[in-house]
Amino acid sequence: MARSELRPVIKLRSTAGTGFTYVTRRNRRNDPDRMVLRKYDPIARKHVDFREER
Repeated sequence: MARSELRPVIKLRSTAGTGFTYVTRRNRRNDPDRMVLRKYDPIARKHVDFREER
């Protein structure tokens, strides 16, 4: 069964400038805009915003 383009794989890059990324999937129907999540950056050793990059 092929992966659906309704839930594409996206990269979340840290806004702290460390270059750290998370890889996740998101639902395009529920989240049509670019995703921003507050997650832990182990390089900066604190929680920062992670923005979706394409």
